[in-house]
Amino acid sequence: MLENKKVAILGTGTMGRAIAQGMLNAGVMDTDRLLGTVRTEREARDVAEQVPFPISTDNAAAARGADVLLLCTKPKHVAPLMRELGEAGALDHDPLVICIAAGVRIAEIEAAAGVAVRVVRAMPNTPCLIGEGMIVLSPGSHSGEAELDLAVSVFQPLGRVLRLDEEHMDAVTGLSGSGPAFVYVIIEALAEGGVMAGLPRRVATELAAQTVKGAARMVLETGRHPAALKDDVTTPAGCTVSALLMMEDGRLRSVLARGVQEAARSAAGLGGAPDRDQQ
Repeated sequence: MLENKKVAILGTGTMGRAIAQGMLNAGVMDTDRLLGTVRTEREARDVAEQVPFPISTDNAAAARGADVLLLCTKPKHVAPLMRELGEAGALDHDPLVICIAAGVRIAEIEAAAGVAVRVVRAMPNTPCLIGEGMIVLSPGSHSGEAELDLAVSVFQPLGRVLRLDEEHMDAVTGLSGSGPAFVYVIIEALAEGGVMAGLPRRVATELAAQTVKGAARMVLETGRHPAALKDDVTTPAGCTVSALLMMEDGRLRSVLARGVQEAARSAAGLGGAPDRDQQ
C-alpha cells in the first residue's frame, strides 16, 4: 500500500520517529520517501542526527510533497497546523491525513483544514518503539476502507492494529494509550515484592517483566479469558489464591479499572487543553 508513496511526519518527536523507524525496518518505506518536520531550527539539527531522512521546519512544503501526512504533534497544535496547511494550499492535492494526537476529534481536524480532507484518527502507544505496540484506527467522514488500509500499512510494522469507530477512542486512549504506564507500575511493584522476599533487584525486575510478558502472550495466543488463565494458577489452598485475596482486600482490581476510566475521561478534554501531553 505504501509503494511509491511519500510520507511527511509533521512533529518528528518520539512517536513520530518510532513510526518512521518501524516503516523503514519493515521495508515498506525508503528514506528518500520520508520527510520530517519540527518546530525550530535547533530541534531540526538535533533530530537530523537521530534519523536517516531529511528534517525541516516548513510544514507546508513537507505536506505539498507527500501522499500521507502523519500529524504527530501535541493535541493543542493540531488545529493550528491544519489551518496553516489549508491556508497555504498544502492540502489541495488531497493527501491522507493520519492524526495520532489524543483527544482531538476528527470533526475538529476536518473543520480546521478549511477544505475537504481525508482523515484517519490513530491511537498508538509507546511499545511501538519495539514493534509491540497497540494501534487503533478510526476513519473520518471522507475516508473509507482504502484510507484505512493505507493507514494499516503505516502502523502494521509497529504491532497490532484494530479498526474501531471514533466513539471508542477516548476509552482506547485510557486503556492502551496510557496502559503501558500502569503496567510499568505493576512490574515495579512485583519486583519490589521480589526484593522484599530476598531477590537481587536486577533478578526481581527480570522475573517480573518476563512474567508479565508471558502472561500477556497467554491471553493473546490462547484466546482464553484472563479469569480462566488465573484459575489455572490458583490451586486449592495454595500460595497464589492466598495472595490474590490480599490483593482483593487492597482493591487492586478496582483501582486499575478506575485508573483506565480516569485516563479516558482526561483524554476526552485533551483537544482543547492548553498544554498537556498526549498520554
